[in-house]
Amino acid sequence: MKFAANIIFLSMATGTLLTAGIFNYQTVVDPTGTNFIQLLGINNGGTIAGTDNANSPQGFTLTLPNNFTAENFPGATSTMVTGINQNGSTVGIYVDAAGNTHGFTLIGGTYQTVDDPASPVFNQGLGINDSNTTVGYYASTQAGGTGQIAYSQSGGVFTDINALLPVNANSQAVGIDNAGDIVGFYMPSAATSVGFLDSGGAISTVDPFGSLFTQALGISNNGEMVGFYMDGAGNQFGYVDIGGTFTTVDPFGSTNVTVNGVNDLGQIVGFYADANGDTIGFVGTPTPEPALRGLLAAGFLAGLAILRRRKARFNS
Repeated sequence: MKFAANIIFLSMATGTLLTAGIFNYQTVVDPTGTNFIQLLGINNGGTIAGTDNANSPQGFTLTLPNNFTAENFPGATSTMVTGINQNGSTVGIYVDAAGNTHGFTLIGGTYQTVDDPASPVFNQGLGINDSNTTVGYYASTQAGGTGQIAYSQSGGVFTDINALLPVNANSQAVGIDNAGDIVGFYMPSAATSVGFLDSGGAISTVDPFGSLFTQALGISNNGEMVGFYMDGAGNQFGYVDIGGTFTTVDPFGSTNVTVNGVNDLGQIVGFYADANGDTIGFVGTPTPEPALRGLLAAGFLAGLAILRRRKARFNS
């Protein structure tokens, strides 16, 4: 099933707005019949990372329309695949037999646990770039309700991102690009959430439409960011952020939408709740088609500083 919705995007060639582009949406229904599937990341080859609610939650990679490959950490009771890079390496989360939560990577066919030494009981790996640098967070308790600390990890060396943020608690790093720019969010209170962009240690906010509850969840190598925000009525919508210009993503009229991943061609993935309360994955493909969009972007990556420029509200 495909639908179209208006959305705006930038031309990398000119740095100016192209008028009224279109997203074509395609739904992805849970093949296990539990009516719960989340699409969480997508690479330039169109391979998607995600999770479904089988008898125990299991991770997968997917090539459309329905070529699912299960990906489950050995011996785990449940697994989620949360991100994928251009080489097909993945990052994710698994729960062990003792009920502890761990981050992991699958690189070159080898699974590896990725846990911050500060917490052996609750870690989540959430994003990965082409250098296999990962981002995520850890918490001091299994519940993970307090003290969430965002980190990046490269070669087993962990860097605390939480310390850079204006509110030093309850933060998650969720996406990372090849330049090392990181997106995520922090929660000043239980009722508020602020998206952030960490560019070389300089923190700026991601705040679509003045929302008091925003999460930044994905970033492409072109600086395009995605996530979700909540409006004043408590409705949740996805968004695309290009150079500080926000556009709402609302496939199929749902008021419960998350956009979790974006690739360099502008394709987005996420999930939404339908009228029956089922969680359904979706892929959004922009028009012009990705191949043309890629041509527009080629050769103009030096202009990313312009696209990424935004008002920095905090100093690192």
